[in-house]
Amino acid sequence: MAACIDNSTKHCIYLTADSSPCQITNSICRLIRLCRPGATDLDSCNPIYQYASCINRFEDSCKVGPQEFSEDHIWLKLRQEAEFDITQEPILSKWYHSAVLSHSSLESALANQLSIKLSNAELSRDALHAVFLKALVEDSEIQRAVRDDLKAVRERDPACVSYVHCLLNFKGFLACQAHRLAHNFWVQNRTVLALLIQSRVSEVFAMDIHPGARIGRGVMFDHGTGIVIGETAVIGNNVTILHDVTLGGTGKVQGDRHPKIGDGVLIGAGAKVLGNVKVGENAKIGAGSIVLKEIPARGTAVGNPARLVGFR
Repeated sequence: MAACIDNSTKHCIYLTADSSPCQITNSICRLIRLCRPGATDLDSCNPIYQYASCINRFEDSCKVGPQEFSEDHIWLKLRQEAEFDITQEPILSKWYHSAVLSHSSLESALANQLSIKLSNAELSRDALHAVFLKALVEDSEIQRAVRDDLKAVRERDPACVSYVHCLLNFKGFLACQAHRLAHNFWVQNRTVLALLIQSRVSEVFAMDIHPGARIGRGVMFDHGTGIVIGETAVIGNNVTILHDVTLGGTGKVQGDRHPKIGDGVLIGAGAKVLGNVKVGENAKIGAGSIVLKEIPARGTAVGNPARLVGFR
């Protein structure tokens, strides 16, 4: 459905669901020029996340999320937490306003945060923001997954004091959401963009997740540092993975060569699961274990090579 970003019929900017990222970026830049006549080109514009009232019109017109998001309790709670934090630490006011309170949705705030983290001198924040926002508002599955991931971290990580703390500071959460976007591009055959995001995530967050990997909802990457997940890996829902975990191949086969992790699995720090092996639902893998064979549902495996020591 066509969306008019500016209410003025004279300067109306139209986008459709098929608009390319470049068209979106150029259209937003035109909008910025209307807001700021002195702006000459995209590079001279301030970051688009600062123009919340303008961007939110685009976001609201594009959003195709399910009815359940009409009352987004997590987003409302996150905003309340941000406002409370500002009363406790006024020095956070400017940052929290630009990162959270100036946005009308979780999708907009997340696109802003990821574009800040993953941009560099050659890859502009504005261009990434436009691409990320378009993908987020068009994919209701990602919208659900983002919220389930936030809840998972808040509920399962004792170090997470609030939703806003997770959104702004937890690199495991941010890397997971960047992967969801990269996977979205991967399945659309936007391979180069997907691999670029993988590379930037590796550089910025020290986590290497191939965009072809499939990851469920309610996933927590605790600490995140050193996590490696291969192309054909599959991770179920409500999985917890600690730092320095590898879901890799053995180097002896091609094709479908990476682990399949069931729902509710816990993988301890430094564990390696190698090859196309299945880890059953609610299984637990101890820290530092090397898993080369299937782990049954609810089983607990430890050691090198890993062996079953009991059931949950």
